[in-house]
Amino acid sequence: MNFRNLVNFLFRTALIGGAAGLIISFFVQADVYGANLNPFNFMELLGLILFNIGLGLTFSVVSMTGFFAYLFIHRFGLNLFRSFWGAVQVLLIAFVIFDLIYFPYQGANGDVSLFWFVLMAFGILAYGWIVAKVKVKATNKKAFIPALFLMVVITSVEWVPGLQVEGTDYAWLMIVPLLACNTYQLLALPQVTKDYKKKEENTKTSKNAKKA
Repeated sequence: MNFRNLVNFLFRTALIGGAAGLIISFFVQADVYGANLNPFNFMELLGLILFNIGLGLTFSVVSMTGFFAYLFIHRFGLNLFRSFWGAVQVLLIAFVIFDLIYFPYQGANGDVSLFWFVLMAFGILAYGWIVAKVKVKATNKKAFIPALFLMVVITSVEWVPGLQVEGTDYAWLMIVPLLACNTYQLLALPQVTKDYKKKEENTKTSKNAKKA
C-alpha cells in the first residue's frame, strides 16, 4: 500500500467514525437535541452536532491506533506461538468477555443488574461473530479467529475509557464509532491492498509492453 492509499483509507475511517458518533448521539442525547429544537436554537444545535462529530473523529483515531497495533500483535503472535496462536486468541477472547461482565458489574456496586452486563458482553461477541463470518466469506476460513479477536479484544481495550466513566451515555458514544471503524478497517484493508497490487501489476505490464 502506498502513501496515497493509506491516507485515503485513514480518511474514510475517520469519516465513518464521525458519522457514527453523530448518529448514535441522536439516540443517546435525544433529550438534549429536543431541548434545542423546541424552541429552536441554531447555534447550540450546531455546536452539539459538531461536538459529537468531533467526538466520533477522536474515537476513529483510537480505532486506527488499535487496528495497527492489532496487525503488529497478530504478526508477533504468529511468530511466537505459531500453530497455537489461534488457541491463545480464543482464550483471550473468553477472558475479555468475562472481564466485560465481571469488572463493570463490580464497579456498579449492584446498582445495575448483572443481566445488562451479560447482554452487553454477548452483544459485542455476537456482532464480532457476524463481522468475522463476513470476513471469512471475503477471504478464507483462517481469518475467522483473528477477525473475532480484533472485534472483541481490541475493541474492548479501546473502549476501556468509556467503561470507566460514570453513566452509560459516554460508553455508547464511544463503542459505536469504535465498532464501525474497526469493522470498516477489517473488511476494507484487504480490498485496498488488493487494488493497489492490481494497479502495480497493470503499471508493470504497461511498462513492459512499451519496452517491447
